[in-house]
Amino acid sequence: MMINVLIVDDHFVVREGLKMILETSDCFYVVGEAINGEEAIRQIEKLQPDVVLMDLNMPVMSGLETMKVIKNRNWSVPVIILTTYNEDDLVISGLALGAKGYLLKDTSRDNLFRNIEAAVRGETLLSADMMQRVISVKELPDEEQPPKAYAGLLSDKEQRILQYVAQGFKSKEIAFDLGIAERTVKAHLTSIYNKLGVDSRPQAVALALEKGLIKM
Repeated sequence: MMINVLIVDDHFVVREGLKMILETSDCFYVVGEAINGEEAIRQIEKLQPDVVLMDLNMPVMSGLETMKVIKNRNWSVPVIILTTYNEDDLVISGLALGAKGYLLKDTSRDNLFRNIEAAVRGETLLSADMMQRVISVKELPDEEQPPKAYAGLLSDKEQRILQYVAQGFKSKEIAFDLGIAERTVKAHLTSIYNKLGVDSRPQAVALALEKGLIKM
């Protein structure tokens, strides 16, 4: 299956570099390019790409602002964030908005391909290193409380399970530690996703940390 990719970045060199890498495979086709969020919205609507590679820092309309528009319009196109290591707060916000992945602009060819393919399947890829960065950036002081809109949203068991997830535990490990069945853990995760309006572990952790639902 050919995957149509839209590249959104205000730097010509970055766009050309990504395009050259993608063109080394018969599985990907760069269906379009955009230099800012406003142009990206028009391109998404016109071209209907299978996936979007999205820069965060752009003139006119940033990557986050673009992702908010995509979310508000209920478009299902998956977005992969393109950024650098000094933008952790922005990455967290992007994951909370539904980003399906996070990539450095100098990522390897294989990693780029893996992330795109996973995003098209509806999966989110986030390295253990990035998960730790998400957690460390969003550490909250003990006195900070979740916003009222989110207070009590998750049950005590759901919050506990989500904290396990944030620490990198797998469902089987969580089940063993809590003395419950693995299918029960998965059922709780489904409930968590529904309540938070997300569809993956990284998104759930990012949003829960951002809203103060869990503390690391």
